[in-house]
Amino acid sequence: MKFEDLGLAEPLVRGVRAQGYHTMTPIQVRAIPTVLKGRDLMGCAQTGTGKTAAFALPTLQRLGGFPDQQRSTTGKKKGRAARRPIRSLILAPTRELAIQIDSSFKTYGKYTRLRHTVVYGGVGQGPQVRALQAGVDILVATPGRLLDLMNQGHVNLAKVEILTLDEADQMLDMGFIHDLRRIVARVPRRRQTLMFSATMPGEIRKLASQWLTQPVYVQASPVASPAEKVQQSVYFVEPVHKSRLLANFLQKTPHSRTLVFARTKHGADKIVKQLHRAGIVAAAIHGNKSQNVRQRVLAQFKSPQPPVLVATDIAARGLDVRDISHVVNYDLPEVPEIYVHRIGRTGRAGATGCAVSFCSPEERSRLRRIERLTRQAIAVEKSPAVS
Repeated sequence: MKFEDLGLAEPLVRGVRAQGYHTMTPIQVRAIPTVLKGRDLMGCAQTGTGKTAAFALPTLQRLGGFPDQQRSTTGKKKGRAARRPIRSLILAPTRELAIQIDSSFKTYGKYTRLRHTVVYGGVGQGPQVRALQAGVDILVATPGRLLDLMNQGHVNLAKVEILTLDEADQMLDMGFIHDLRRIVARVPRRRQTLMFSATMPGEIRKLASQWLTQPVYVQASPVASPAEKVQQSVYFVEPVHKSRLLANFLQKTPHSRTLVFARTKHGADKIVKQLHRAGIVAAAIHGNKSQNVRQRVLAQFKSPQPPVLVATDIAARGLDVRDISHVVNYDLPEVPEIYVHRIGRTGRAGATGCAVSFCSPEERSRLRRIERLTRQAIAVEKSPAVS
């Protein structure tokens, strides 16, 4: 199905075409018509499935602001912000994802009159406050910074018509539940609510029952389905030998962009230091890095000569990087659905990819849970001598 088949306004279709997109993804096919009808929606989709457009396009359509529509010209300039209240709020767990979503609204809404901005922590709030004071229709935000600005009186959510929570499972994992409850309490009860999550644990379903009204449930692919065209394998290795195994693997395996998942921030930094000692260019990205450092690392990872990127699960949410050839699970995740989400970073847009896991004796039970969830046995590789 093509975007124009949905009856989207011509300015939106033009914005999509400018990016070279013509055919919709499964999550877009299932979600966009529902959102256009004003229904609440609970969407389950892995990263890279096009879910940002699944809520951005119908949000832009419902808010209007197209060039052929009448625009009010009454009032003085200083009153313009009051006449342009926040009508759509999108919450995201990380700065990277918030920036990516805001960029998508800029792309798809290029030919509309709607204004948007993004607010997140780790940087000075001055420019963000000035953007809010100028008046915006669409606000993309991380929960912590948004609540801070609300408490200072810079944000009024009384006119929000559409509330979207993206990567809801990660917002819960990051401890944002109390912030989310405070924010949702300030949004009108009569609203359209959209919730997207890569995994669907019981806590997410409970929140959906509290915040969504008779939602339509859509799923791009079964939660247990690993990304197609991804070759999966596992090495059994003692914890003390993992760093040497990783260096050997990277030195002997042809690879382009490679994403390594670590369990902790400290672990990610330690892996980078070990790779540097082996002569391998690597960089870490996690919550302890400043915004400038994180943006610089991402720019390097998207360059023609990318470093090996070592990331935590939380920091990796929102990474919009194509052509990742390998995903390495240096530490197996405790939640098996996270494994499916991780390996979905490769093998995207019809390309093939490889997902390699390092499994210590203590992680065997995690591997068994992953195999039960995905209903397939992961091929075991013969570990080279790494002692």
